[in-house]
Amino acid sequence: MFERPASGQTAVIVHLAFGDRAYAEADREFRELVRSADADVRAHIGGSRLTPDPRYFVGGGKADEIASAIQENNAALAVFNHDLTPSQERNLEKRLGARVLDRSGLILDIFSRRARSHEGKLQVELAQLRHLATRLVRGWSHLERQKGGIGLRGPGETQLEVDRRLVADRIALLQKRLDKVRVQRDQSASARRQVSNPLVSMVGYTNAGKSTLFNALTDTTAFTADKLFATLDPMLRRMPVTLGEPLIVSDTVGFIRDLPHELIAAFRSTLEQTREADLLLHVVDAANPERRDQMREVDAVLDEIGAGDIPVMTVYNKIDQIPGREPAIENDAAGQPVKAYVSAISGSGLEALRDALARRCRPDVRFARVEIPASAGRLRSEIYQLGHVETETLTPDGNLTLEVTASQRDLERAAEHAGTSLRKLRVSNDRGFGVQDPKRTDDRYDEGGCKADSTVGGSTGRGAADRITAHIRQDIN
Repeated sequence: MFERPASGQTAVIVHLAFGDRAYAEADREFRELVRSADADVRAHIGGSRLTPDPRYFVGGGKADEIASAIQENNAALAVFNHDLTPSQERNLEKRLGARVLDRSGLILDIFSRRARSHEGKLQVELAQLRHLATRLVRGWSHLERQKGGIGLRGPGETQLEVDRRLVADRIALLQKRLDKVRVQRDQSASARRQVSNPLVSMVGYTNAGKSTLFNALTDTTAFTADKLFATLDPMLRRMPVTLGEPLIVSDTVGFIRDLPHELIAAFRSTLEQTREADLLLHVVDAANPERRDQMREVDAVLDEIGAGDIPVMTVYNKIDQIPGREPAIENDAAGQPVKAYVSAISGSGLEALRDALARRCRPDVRFARVEIPASAGRLRSEIYQLGHVETETLTPDGNLTLEVTASQRDLERAAEHAGTSLRKLRVSNDRGFGVQDPKRTDDRYDEGGCKADSTVGGSTGRGAADRITAHIRQDIN
């Protein structure tokens, strides 16, 4: 009878190449995953194969090399950057004399450490049990012993069958609890949709700086760390903007290549919250040479959960790590912001990003100059009730000029409440927020999008001289 070895923090990590072109990047990401799990890495075993070995995945000779490394370094754990079958995991543990953890098990362990909310803990436990259920199908021999005792004699029930039943019952219970949590969240989302605040959902590859950007935009203190999956539980916060009412910003779990199917299934309800967003803010690590592949991985997950058709604005973060890269906002041909280049850690470009988000979510809201007669006190009061009057000046002919941020609809409503109407509306060009560089492509995966010699123009703040984009002259009936 084989008893599974005890686990520990000292580890030998194993990553083989199967003709992978991006082996170096995958290996770097694997090391980051292990570091995020707080493992003490004693040795790294590499190699290459054409196909996995059906018995040990790595082949008998490589298995002996791993066993030697474990003994020499007194390691308690062998971590593989590959998904192993239950039989491969069992055979390796017998041969190595140490606990074996595959890639899915490693990611599940990291998620279990990061979960803080009630829903997050339920989702992680559900994913772990689904992963464990596959391990029980061809589990350890001692689980197949028949269970005895009073009332259990006769055909009996093997320990393996008992464990399968207990796991199945626990999965069903967790699923019921998650369904209840989902109903409560749907009710909250329904109430949120009744207000006018647009929802911006932040998505992106793990460790792209989403939580740091989330904190900077919303002035909160969510946990951040230079680790993969540092933030797991989704959060909603208000982001004050200069154009209209605050936006609601959501920070979600980061994505990664080969995300375990058990996690996608367990976190589907959380991930599907992105489908409710008015805009997806795709945060990209601008300094990462693999950013294009990471963006494709994120887009693939968004398509899988049904969020592929939601409008996207791409934010290239960490430009402080790219010499000469200046913050900028990039617009499309219609004048809508589609890309931003910022540094969440230094704050560079964040004010321009706030303005761009406000324009993208509320395209009808603009900076405006309203001129009214000094005698129109009621109209002046209605405009002030909009809450966005920046300055008020007296013109030489005795009229009042108010600089406001508002939509034409809001101004018309204010005029109606004052018993009057807007007679004339003149809108200038919208060059105060960003300039589209005709030399740049709109390809979201353009590798040149983060080069230091890029010449994309754009205002980095509201201090631009031409920031007044709408001029409204008020006539009284």
